Amino acid sequence: MSDVPLSERDLDELHRRRRNVSLGGGEEKLARRRDAGVLSARDRLAYLFQPGTFQEVGMHVRHLAVGLDDRNLPGDGVVTGTGYVNGSLVAAFAQDFTVAAGTLGKMHAGKIVDLMKYATQAGIPFVAFQDSGGARIQEGVDALSGYGDVFYRNVLMSGVVPQIAVICGPCAGGAAYSPALMDFVIMTESHSQMFITGPDVIKAVTGRRTTMDEVGGAAMHASVSGNAHFIAVDEMDAIRIVTSLLSYLPANNAEDPPHELRPDLALVRDEGMNLLVPDDPASPMDVRGIIARLVDDGHLLEVHQHFAPNLIVGFARIEGLVTGIIANQPMHLAGALDIDASDKGARFVRFCNAFNIPLVTLVDVPGFLPGIEQERGGIIRHGAKMLFAYASSTVPKLTVILRKAYGGSYLAMCSQEMGADFVYAWPNAEIAVMGAEGAVNVLHRRAIREADDPVARRAELVREYREEFASPYLSAGRGYITDVIEPAETRAALALSLRKTLTKNELRPAKKHGNIPL
Repeated sequence: MSDVPLSERDLDELHRRRRNVSLGGGEEKLARRRDAGVLSARDRLAYLFQPGTFQEVGMHVRHLAVGLDDRNLPGDGVVTGTGYVNGSLVAAFAQDFTVAAGTLGKMHAGKIVDLMKYATQAGIPFVAFQDSGGARIQEGVDALSGYGDVFYRNVLMSGVVPQIAVICGPCAGGAAYSPALMDFVIMTESHSQMFITGPDVIKAVTGRRTTMDEVGGAAMHASVSGNAHFIAVDEMDAIRIVTSLLSYLPANNAEDPPHELRPDLALVRDEGMNLLVPDDPASPMDVRGIIARLVDDGHLLEVHQHFAPNLIVGFARIEGLVTGIIANQPMHLAGALDIDASDKGARFVRFCNAFNIPLVTLVDVPGFLPGIEQERGGIIRHGAKMLFAYASSTVPKLTVILRKAYGGSYLAMCSQEMGADFVYAWPNAEIAVMGAEGAVNVLHRRAIREADDPVARRAELVREYREEFASPYLSAGRGYITDVIEPAETRAALALSLRKTLTKNELRPAKKHGNIPL
């Protein structure tokens, strides 16, 4: 049987089809978006992946035509495929707003779901560039079915492979729920919106006038709703954030994070750390300065930076070992835990636990934030999320008590009783049921009132309480903390302890899952 060469006609047809699909909604639409500083769907994937490594899947898929809807929708408005990011395989899709406004129909959803199935089976991270007007109305219930398929896969993938959503344009109605089910959401300062009902619908239903920035803008979601974990200056910055995030994460839950272990640990003192501790225990201390001296190169990839700033969370390395950092920030609300901080901390802890990332907790907490709004808002329920998250985590957990550790908030910041493997305290730390001032008011009110010099007597009693009832040596003497260390010794102590817990293997009672207080 002789070989028959492929005809030029067949090749021309292949190239014509590929070109038509690659142009999406057409050259004119693409040019308008680029002039407005908006990348095309294919540009987004090209910048994410290493050159030449992207392989598209489902290029020739056609939309589900319903009735008279026989439009040409190249790729059904979404580009899907896989490629390499810094040498690691990643699955990604990008919705194409130039094709039917990136709306989701059944075949559009099918392409995304097929990619999600592959990412789960291959055990690789999943990245979504969201740019969609929502459900394709022409397809009716078929579009809703498509969303259901995507949401179901989001849940199946949760805790199996990392999921990252980048909001590049509108993310309206049902489209917003898929990012909400993913691990991290990145929004750009301009062009991106995420909302269930926009200003027009809100005005029609409630009569209240509002703006898109107020209900769906990046700044609002990053600081008020907490739906966005990162704000990017533009889409290129968003892609850099994706790349940075992936550099700290394992490909899946069966692998270790990408540690950069060094053969020799640099276990040296950092005398500058001692200088960061204020003489007055009531003076605020910026924990960012502490973190910068603890982590490699002073670099922390902070998550939820603009949401609940009284708690800092993020990824870093300590002597090359990938670590999740959780720290009270006394510069905001004195570092107290409130509803938002509890939600923020609990979710971050659970993510790290799902993907085998050790946790380092830096404690300087005066308590849960008091107030009627907090109580009526459910601070008990939300604070319990922190307890649940830490207690259910089996990754290595290290805690450093920098200064204050009072009451239930001490436990919520990963005390030994919540499963911490090592707990260190600085010599000036106070560990007690409540602060010295409050305790003296309760215990010695009469003695202070009857003293010749009430102010001096109060100061004396406060000093005695700190020495007798809140001293870290008291907790160390009862085995509640591992050791009392100098601030200068902290980085070395953490580096050595983290290395020693890498082989930790903790078994838990068999169960389907716990019931976290949501």
